[in-house]
Amino acid sequence: MIPVTCAIILFEGKVLATQRSESMNLPGFWEFPGGKVESGESPEDCLHREIKEELNIEIDLLESWDSSEHSYQRGKTIQLIPFLASYKAGELILSEHAAYRWLGSSELFEVNWAQADIPIVQELSRKWESIQKNY
Repeated sequence: MIPVTCAIILFEGKVLATQRSESMNLPGFWEFPGGKVESGESPEDCLHREIKEELNIEIDLLESWDSSEHSYQRGKTIQLIPFLASYKAGELILSEHAAYRWLGSSELFEVNWAQADIPIVQELSRKWESIQKNY
């Protein structure tokens, strides 16, 4: 199983969604940004590294959410480790993704999410009000 992190990045009452580019697996699908945990790296360090590499921004991690497993048709299984985070600094510049959107609660289901991210979107939808109050 491959450990993969993702960040649910909050900014001004919205969350960041990124669209996978044609050069990536699952092109066109939307996801919470992140990436594979490298050997000897913590999930937290991985997420800071991946977000800086892919988006040119810095984030603060707020809390970890329960991880989930997702198996792809080609037999690869990932352990997706989500973190709630807040935008800290930097100009958002995409290096790998095709597009990004800041989504409000009513917009969460307007994009075509990657299968692995759907449980996170559902959890985010359930927790939206408390997240907005607490962060």
